Formats: sequence, structure tokens, C-alpha cells
Amino acid sequence: MTDATATHCSEIYLDANATTPILPAAQAAMIRVLSDNFGNPGSPHGAGIRARIELDRARAAVAEVLHVPVDGLIFTSGATEGIQTAVLSALHPQRGAALVRVLYGATEHKAVPEALAHWGEILGLTLELLPIPVDQQGRHDLSWLAENAEGAALVCTMAANNETGAISDLDGIARVLDALPVRPLWLVDGVQALGKLAVDWLGLRIDYAPFSGHKLHAPKGIGLLYVRAGAPFTRLLAGGGQEGNARCGTENLPGIAALGAVCEAILAGQWQAGALNAAQQRLKAALQQAFPQLVINSPSQHCLPTTINFSLLGIPSKCLLDLFDALGLRLSAGSACNSKNAKPSFVLMAMGLGEERASSAIRMSISPNVCAADIDAAVERIALAGQILQTHLNDMLQLEQVALPDEDLELSSRYAVTAEQLPAWIAAHPAGVLLDIREQWEQAACCPSLGLAITAQPLSQLATWLGQIELDRPLLLACRSGRRSGQLLSLMRGKGYTQIWHLADGLAGLPMPSAAD
Repeated sequence: MTDATATHCSEIYLDANATTPILPAAQAAMIRVLSDNFGNPGSPHGAGIRARIELDRARAAVAEVLHVPVDGLIFTSGATEGIQTAVLSALHPQRGAALVRVLYGATEHKAVPEALAHWGEILGLTLELLPIPVDQQGRHDLSWLAENAEGAALVCTMAANNETGAISDLDGIARVLDALPVRPLWLVDGVQALGKLAVDWLGLRIDYAPFSGHKLHAPKGIGLLYVRAGAPFTRLLAGGGQEGNARCGTENLPGIAALGAVCEAILAGQWQAGALNAAQQRLKAALQQAFPQLVINSPSQHCLPTTINFSLLGIPSKCLLDLFDALGLRLSAGSACNSKNAKPSFVLMAMGLGEERASSAIRMSISPNVCAADIDAAVERIALAGQILQTHLNDMLQLEQVALPDEDLELSSRYAVTAEQLPAWIAAHPAGVLLDIREQWEQAACCPSLGLAITAQPLSQLATWLGQIELDRPLLLACRSGRRSGQLLSLMRGKGYTQIWHLADGLAGLPMPSAAD
């Protein structure tokens, strides 16, 4: 590893469509509520009144950002709860119908079709669930929609796709629905739209729109649901009458205040679209220069400025993610909810881009609050990733062919060492050695100083070094994520290595050094 490569140790987060760091103003709002205005908004005394003011302030800010009435907003735990509430509300009036037709976008987040199937079963409905086809730009087939929407009870679409950034033609969908003899209810997933995309929720007569705070610099566990006046509504949670009796349970006031602070930042013009577009273009140009064979999967037009989805044909997504992760670049292969699913992206398959592109797809996503210095550093590391891939591609592909047994979960759990347990393990085994089984190209990410000897033995060369390791020397296996070390632990324990453990969450699970460090 060269000195230049060794400097790439700090983390650059480019997976904002999965979640985002909390905005300082949002954190300050949470602290204000936790320390000062901690009362229950439902209490009539002074502390409760101050809490109610916080709640009303946040709701007003959200309503102003979305240009909707304040009484149409319900604070929830997140978009998933909002989707459940919307689906239940739309399907509940259909009880007793012989057959209920529901259309949903073929690239919709899995939460939508899963919720439709779940509530259809709970309500005893016979559902005809039809996926709306999309074109290669990820936009809905409006002709198909016009032919199949008549008689539908509900239509579900996204404002923008979380994997590709494709922006739906909501105006076109609205025209199709308006032309029907009876307009179906319309649910629009607004998660990726909040703070990034102007949508006329009122003018388009959208009935339900769920949102999630943690996708836009608020904490996890807070979201909201917009419900159009007059749309059917069935509450998911009954109880103490909170949220106008629409969503009972004591309000998550710290989260609500944080989401309100984010919306106040939007209203203050903190995030400029021009800067976000420029950052996206810089990253796209860097990727295309580093990887000449790269194919862009995100649409060239009608795409969120936060998102770049791309493929390197013939190279599995996992190989690419390992490479980027080794350089401290945090990306994903698609939705974080499906990160453990090894199947090709269903979104790209629905777009007709083919299994090869879908199997090698990577999503890079930035937040409106992206730091210019991070973009500079990311461009540099992307260039380095291109150089590493050119030199070590065969090694990467060879690593995937190394035969390891399935991980013995009971064994790997018993002999796991977490980051918190590491100092105690080192103290108990002063002669211990950390066996770094990452590949040479993975060494681009520095191994932190841990206070014990470190020996690098690439897993791809396992056959050449396994027999040379002393059987009774304390060993701590370490890879990037803990997966390969857990598999190797099972193998080596079976071969008589009795003094062997593994770093449970890999080197990635250790505290990251800051840029200053």
C-alpha cells in the first residue's frame, strides 16, 4: 500500500437514499425539546403547552414546505407506517366487494406491494394486484395505465425512485386518472421527493403521501403522512386521541421538532439545487473517467440530482462495493431494505435493462446537505478505485471462487470479538496476532493501530499460508465486514486451531478515524 493510498481512511458517506446524518439544526431542536420543552403535548399545564407549541411549529413548517393544509398532516414513525395507514384507509371501504383491483408501480418500494397483500388478507379481500410497467427510463407506461386503471380502487406510484432517482410523470398519471369515469384513490410515495422535488400535492389531487424524516437529515423513527381532505381514512393506531385521533400514541416530540427544523432549513433556502446538480455531475464525470466501461442506469432526464445508478458489466455488485468500501466510500447496491438479498435489482429488471446490468448495479446517492470537501475527496478516491480495478480485477474475481464452508453461526458467535471487547481480548492475549485476511487492494483502507501484532494474509492465497500458521498461537481473524472471517473461523477451528477468534463486525465495525486524525 502506497503512502498516497494509506491516507484514504476517513469515511465519505454516499448512500443518502438509505439514510442521512442528522442536520445540526435538527439535533439542536431535539436537544431543546429533550432538555427544556420535554412536556407531554397533551397536558394542559405550562410544560405541556410549551410542548404543544413545538408540535404546532413543526407541523406548520412541514405544511409550508409541502404547500398543504396543516390539518392534512399526521406525524408517524416513518414512511412504512404511513404506507400501512394509507393502504388500510384505501382498502377498508372495499370490504364486501367481490374483487378489488389495485395498481402499483413495478419499481415501487417493496413496502407498498407487501402492505397491499398484508392488508388485503387481513381485511378478507380478494385483490387483483397489477404492476404498472415502466420504460427504460423508469417512468410509468401511461398507455397501459389508461387501459387498466378503470374500476381500480387504488393506484400506487412513487414521486421518485429510491434506486435510480427516476422522477415519475405525476402530471401525466393525474391526467389519466382524471379521465376515468370514477377516479381511483391515489397513493404517492413521497420519501425521495421531500426537499428535492416540487410536487403539487393539492393540485394533482393526491390522496395519500407518506414521508420519512431520516431520508432528509432528521432522525430515524419520525415521518408523516399527508391525507387529502375527503379521502377515506382508517386509523392504524387507536388510543389516547393524539394527532386529532388519527394516530394515537404520545407524539415523538424530539423527532417531530427535528423534522420541523429540517423543513425550516428548506424554507430558509439552505440547500441550493444548483450546487446539488454540480456535485452530481462531478461525481458522474469522475465515475465515467475512472471506469470507461461504465453504464449509467439512472435516466438522463427526469432524474433526482441526488442519485447516480451505474453498472460495470461482468463485475458483481459485491466486488465493486468491497472496493469502494475499502476506500472509505459508502455506497450501496440498491435499497438498504434489500441489502442482504443477492438477487439482481428488481427495479432495473422492471426497467428492462437486463440481468447483467441489474447484477452489477451500484447506487451512489448524495444528500442536499452534501459537503463540497467530501465531493472533492470522493472524486479523488473514485479515480483510485479505477486504478485498483484495472490492476486487481482478476484477484477480485478469484477471491469470489475461494471455497469456504458455510459459517457455523453458533461457533462464530461463541468466538466473536466485538469492538468493545477488543481491548480485553488484547489484554488477555498479549502474544496474540491479528490476522488480516483482506486482499492487497483492500489494504487501501488503513488498519487502525490496535496495540497488537498484525499479519496480512490474503484470503485468496489461503492454500499457501494456512499450513504455516502455528496451531497454538492466539489469532484474531479480521476481514472487512466479519463475513469471511466467520467462515474462515469455522474452517480453521475444524483443522485444529484452538486459539482462534474473529472480529465480529470486521474492521469496518471499528470506530472510523476522523479526517483530522
